[in-house]
Amino acid sequence: MTGPLDPRTARRRFASVTFLLWLPAGLCLPTMVLLMGERGMGLSAVAGLFAVHSLTVAALELPTGGLSDAIGRRAVLAFAGVLSVAAMLLLALGTTLWALVLAMVLMGSGRALSSGPAEAWYVDTVQARSGSDAELRTGLARGNTASAAALALGTLCGGGLPWLLDLAPLPSAWTASIASGPVLPLSIPPLVGAVVGLVHTVYVLTALPEPPRAPTTVRGVLRGVPATMLDGLRLGTRNLLVRRVLSSTAAMGTALAAIELLAPGRSAELTGAPESGALLFASLACAGFVCTALGSHAAPAVARLTGSGERAILVALGVSVTGLLLLGVTVLWSGPSALGLAAAGYALVYLGLGSSGPNQNTLLHRNVDSTGRATALSVQSLAQQLAGALAGLVIGALPSGPLPWLLAGAVLLAGALPWARGGRRDGAASGGRPLRQPEAEPSEPSGPSEADDKVGGPGPAQSIP
Repeated sequence: MTGPLDPRTARRRFASVTFLLWLPAGLCLPTMVLLMGERGMGLSAVAGLFAVHSLTVAALELPTGGLSDAIGRRAVLAFAGVLSVAAMLLLALGTTLWALVLAMVLMGSGRALSSGPAEAWYVDTVQARSGSDAELRTGLARGNTASAAALALGTLCGGGLPWLLDLAPLPSAWTASIASGPVLPLSIPPLVGAVVGLVHTVYVLTALPEPPRAPTTVRGVLRGVPATMLDGLRLGTRNLLVRRVLSSTAAMGTALAAIELLAPGRSAELTGAPESGALLFASLACAGFVCTALGSHAAPAVARLTGSGERAILVALGVSVTGLLLLGVTVLWSGPSALGLAAAGYALVYLGLGSSGPNQNTLLHRNVDSTGRATALSVQSLAQQLAGALAGLVIGALPSGPLPWLLAGAVLLAGALPWARGGRRDGAASGGRPLRQPEAEPSEPSGPSEADDKVGGPGPAQSIP
């Protein structure tokens, strides 16, 4: 068997698999709320379906993270792809509430399975070739950039396809079939997403080599998962910096839930039709994800300019809070100036989130090793999904206007403030089987150290799918 991939090849494959993972989510994002509306679902029902997705992810995050650490990254990623393809087909073709509930359960299951293995595979591969001090931040930031680029391209295509089909002169037989069958113009993006999901699954199986793991049985895997889950929970409760990462990640989930639930309907109101509303929202989302990519690419520079990763997170989240406040204020009036300010606010939200992600995961990866890395990433995703589910339910019940936006901004500000306080950089969680052995580190460095430049990780923009 050949040795581990060289870092450059591993970085390229990590970026490719991340792009393919997030492209279907981008395709569905601009049409999902509108498609459910066409199926007869009100905003509260849509919020409930999103909550089903988020709660499914939350319930499965830790078990699936432990499964990835136990049996390997590639197998778990491939199974996630199969579940996601099934979810896309149900979303596109389902016409009843229970079909859509099943689609959300399958989508959430696939999301939970895929939330950490690709990043864990990349870190494991590079460290196996270059040692534990290998430079990671550049590759992880590029993975975050790839996810943002996939979401940007996906939202643009996903919003444009129904609009083009609405304009295109279709044969009368096709028109009659669409009018009487389950396939609507808004169904086309998730159908394309299912095809991309198949490509992603094949790529995972052929392009992500792993060293052989010790032979194991189903009983052995199931017996080891609870211990790994407990280690992840201990890490999240006993480590100061990880607690800060989790609190700010949860706040980011609240902000994203507000945007993804409110912006599609607002776009349809402005344009007067679901198809044109999907196109407008797709354009905004595309611009937002481009800003995420730019923010992620600039994350190492922001850490150097601000003096530390902690201060870089604070500044980045402050930028996102400013964007949410702009979005809330501009709901009160209309016109070109309001639209311009709203677009600027939208861009600021995603620019800040993109810059914050790699610096947050830099701190997370310092405290885990390969035996618990996917579990730690699952704990992070768990915090985001639980917060997003709760925020979606609350926002869906609030009256329209600036209040939902301002509430999301206040929660994000609360998640940013802990980074303003100095404190020593904790090592591994004490008690139980540590996810990483403690290391002696300075209490509060005055600037980015050499170690700062050798670790990192993406916090990809998290769309609902």
